[in-house]
Amino acid sequence: MSMPVPDPPGNPIPTGPRALVGEHFDNVRKTVLDANPDMPEDMADRIVEEGIKFVVTCAQNPGVGMAPSRVVDEGWHALLLHSVLYAELCGQFGSFVHHYPGWDPTHYDPAILDRTRELIARAGFDVDSELWGAPDEKLLVSVSANCQHAPNCSIRPMPKPEWP
Repeated sequence: MSMPVPDPPGNPIPTGPRALVGEHFDNVRKTVLDANPDMPEDMADRIVEEGIKFVVTCAQNPGVGMAPSRVVDEGWHALLLHSVLYAELCGQFGSFVHHYPGWDPTHYDPAILDRTRELIARAGFDVDSELWGAPDEKLLVSVSANCQHAPNCSIRPMPKPEWP
């Protein structure tokens, strides 16, 4: 069952993802690089940027099931580790976005990634499509995040969703 994509919550975000976290961007990128020592810095930048876009869009769209790709999940995990920054980012754009991890490649549902990418674009961000592939696609890089979010494990802001 596919959930409809809601209308955007308001005006698109007027700035890029780096500006939304300011000087903290470098620290979040370093968290990604610490977990992935062979990753090029420019790839870590891209992953963190997509993680920020994902969190902001989730915060703006409470009640809409969304999920990151496995690669983008790496950026989300790094943001979560910077808990004060993460809480402020969520609060600035809407609801706190909780993380309900799960790893089971059979949970993968392309529609949830399509919906998530569409909502990110509607929020005013450019989507880095290369980082939003299926879990079984050859990744551009190896990532430490061992999660695959899907319909029964989708991300919804507070309160915790009730599963069917």
